[in-house]
Amino acid sequence: MSSSTPSFSRSMKMIGCLLITISCVTPASSVFIVMPGVVQQAGTGALAAALIAGFISLMIAFVYAELGSAFPLAGGEYAMVGRIMGPLAGFVVLGLNIFVMMLGIAIVALGLGTYVEAILPGTSPLADALICLVVTTLCALLSVRTNALVTGLFLGLELLALLVVAILGFTGPTMPWASLFAQPTIVDPSGALVPMGLNNLGLGVSAAIFAFYGFGSAIYLGEETQGASRHIARAILWAVVISVIAQVVPLAALLHSAADGTARLQSDAMFGEFVLARGGPALALTMNLAVALAILNANIAIIILASRMFFSTGRDEVWSGPINRALIKIDPSFKTPWVATLVTGALASMLCLVDFDFLLIATGTALMMIYGILCVAVIEGRRKGSTAHGAYRMRLFPLPPILAMLAFTYVIYTNISDPDTGLLSFLTTVAVLAVSAAYYLMVLRKRGEWVLRGPDD
Repeated sequence: MSSSTPSFSRSMKMIGCLLITISCVTPASSVFIVMPGVVQQAGTGALAAALIAGFISLMIAFVYAELGSAFPLAGGEYAMVGRIMGPLAGFVVLGLNIFVMMLGIAIVALGLGTYVEAILPGTSPLADALICLVVTTLCALLSVRTNALVTGLFLGLELLALLVVAILGFTGPTMPWASLFAQPTIVDPSGALVPMGLNNLGLGVSAAIFAFYGFGSAIYLGEETQGASRHIARAILWAVVISVIAQVVPLAALLHSAADGTARLQSDAMFGEFVLARGGPALALTMNLAVALAILNANIAIIILASRMFFSTGRDEVWSGPINRALIKIDPSFKTPWVATLVTGALASMLCLVDFDFLLIATGTALMMIYGILCVAVIEGRRKGSTAHGAYRMRLFPLPPILAMLAFTYVIYTNISDPDTGLLSFLTTVAVLAVSAAYYLMVLRKRGEWVLRGPDD
């Protein structure tokens, strides 16, 4: 690509980057859509699973902060890994990233149906998801500063909604904390409560890691953030702390409440039903509206970030010439990659036709694979000196990446041991890895050396 490749405007401060990043994590929709899956997998052990996942996420945040400080590029993970570990590893991460981000957008959009149904009965979940994607894709075309303001306002509503859930849980009748940790239980296929196994804990941790996913997305805004080498690292660390607290507290409130155990552990809409039981229909309706807005907010943020990744693939000449040239087009008024944004919305819309449960299952293992590769990359970056120019370097190195990799090994092992859900997730991830590696070896490498470019190249 020539030196005339369009570039972004560094118009955003750290707080704007932080607001978009937390909105990408989307605490409220993660609690209402993803956390029920954590509870269904781990039962009353979901709180322990979420705390373990929060610790793992913090370790990964240190990794993201160091890598992002050294390489604050729109390509995100693949741009960092490729510069440290070589083009093959970088392209494999790109394949996994496209897979995870596109599925993530579809998951959030499809989750909207439950809450729109409560407000407007009789609507179609698929139609709701597609309308959501049209609206959020158009919003993502606006300038990044405008979207930082919009997502910040919506994020305030999200956090307020989660505070209401926490208050309802902690002010009503409760059950002993010890029962959540000493004797956690799950619901078996017959509907009976049975002791939770370690495999269930591992599956719960896997789902909870996905609930916290997104804190590292600040990297995608590195080319639009002032003082990126310093501020991206700070945004990542603040984002993971705020996101974990915002989700663990309402989860603890739900599990600590004295509602019927079996019903609570089985329902897909357990948080909505909990608010209805404790707060009444008016509050439940208000909460449904807040969650619906949170879902819109989340998809605006994720589409913004994914579009930057697709822009970077065009700049790095991943595809054919016409596609590359289209993806790097930047709107002169809003300074946004408008073609890449529309492509992101279109791909996510097609994935809405895929079964929701499969989308959720398939994402978890792929995400942990990305995290594992990043852990190797940060260790290799220190060894080679590739990240020495960054403004942030994690403390207690190499403990955070090593602890995270040990945790991932266990969680992936539990996934493989589960023939119904975890094994499918693992095999899907392996397939994505194989397709990505094959594309690099059979297409990109045959063109010659794959050169990764930045805004100054």
